[in-house]
Amino acid sequence: MDDLCAKDAITLAGLLRRREVSAREVVAAHIARIEALDGAVNAVVTRCFDAAVAKAATADEALAGGESPGPLHGLPVAHKDLVDTAGVRTTYGSPLFAENVPDHDALVVQRMSAAGAISLGKTNAPEFGAGSHTVNPVFGATRNPFDLSRSAGGSSGGAAAALAARMICLADGSDLGGSLRNPASFCNVVGLRPSPGRVPGWPFSDVADVLGVEGPMARTVADVALLLTVLSGPDARVPLALDAPPPAAEPDQIASLLDRDLRGVRVAWSADLGLPVEPAVRAALAPARQVLTELGCEVADAAPDLSGADFVFRTWRAFRFATNFGPLLREHAGQLGPNVTWNTERGLELSVADLSRATVLQAALAERVSEFFGSYEVLACPVTQVVPFDVTLDWVHDIDGHPQHTYLDWMASAYLISVTGLPAVSVPAGFTPDGLPVGLQLVGRRRAEWDLLGVAHAFEAATRHGQTVPPLLRSAP
Repeated sequence: MDDLCAKDAITLAGLLRRREVSAREVVAAHIARIEALDGAVNAVVTRCFDAAVAKAATADEALAGGESPGPLHGLPVAHKDLVDTAGVRTTYGSPLFAENVPDHDALVVQRMSAAGAISLGKTNAPEFGAGSHTVNPVFGATRNPFDLSRSAGGSSGGAAAALAARMICLADGSDLGGSLRNPASFCNVVGLRPSPGRVPGWPFSDVADVLGVEGPMARTVADVALLLTVLSGPDARVPLALDAPPPAAEPDQIASLLDRDLRGVRVAWSADLGLPVEPAVRAALAPARQVLTELGCEVADAAPDLSGADFVFRTWRAFRFATNFGPLLREHAGQLGPNVTWNTERGLELSVADLSRATVLQAALAERVSEFFGSYEVLACPVTQVVPFDVTLDWVHDIDGHPQHTYLDWMASAYLISVTGLPAVSVPAGFTPDGLPVGLQLVGRRRAEWDLLGVAHAFEAATRHGQTVPPLLRSAP
């Protein structure tokens, strides 16, 4: 058997179900990969290898005994350090919670475990997820496997880096302003921001929140789709969870769900969404337009009117931070990082007039976006405005001569899409001349994840950029 870590989740699922390989062997291979490479990458920051080995043995025995395997049977995963895991340290990247051990599993963890996934640990994230660069005072920075001097993105940067380095085959993540898409772009993997309510989140702090979502990340579109079938579906505890159940599909049926004829699919192409974008990003993405055309899509230069989206995002983000971290800021002044502190302070300054204006602007934006997507099925645009940057930077301060005044500014190509409420996926789309990954953002119609993933799947098959492995792996065991 060749390198088990090199195989995607669906391929591994087939091998496991046919008992051509055991869960013990798969888990052992991925543990060995983490032990060999993660000292350099720093992606899986809390490890539960003993529990994983024990669960793998139980999984093998159950399959040998005739039990039907779950869709994620025996697959090694890891959970973002922002989601609670019962009995496993969950720090949220904060020194205040450095020794925190929850007594319950978040819903995404429950669903992955029930489907047979085997957790190897927790993936690194910035403090409370604040920022698209994964660094915190507890564990330090996660480095990009394609260039260890560069950022892995964030806030699901540990997940993306672990996937790129083949330490795990599936990961959960979350996305407020790009936290599934940005690190996927930086690390040459696939990250899907689902529609609000598609993947229910529990526990929650705001039942009406539609800006922050949880979702899947993997190395291929099909693997993301497999995990989406597990994570999605209604939950009685979550008021805004979408009622539509996920497709009933075995791992080997996922590809057939994604196969579609793209002839006549209308795609709006925007090279920049009206934002400053580094020339290296523009150059890497330029061939993607022709690829979509060759797949049969009708591609035209167009973009929805996103005016007001910036104010909406910043207002509701600040409001969310004030709600979640206002008490911590009062009780532990000086002990929260600058990003969390700045966001929370902006939230505490909000007025009723600010919230009212954000509400009106968001409603108008929703109307314009719905009208736009009546003419186009997909919007294609950059995920990020920059290539992976120096891991020692706090955030990007300049894009092609345009100053970025706050740590949020450089993420606008992702967070403006968050405000639309539309599903969006980052799919590998190319590399800079020095080998840094660049992702293409594909945005779909409301609640149309499966149609969107079909387009991403076809693009992935045509380009095969996701098959390029980091130089780090060339000497891996």
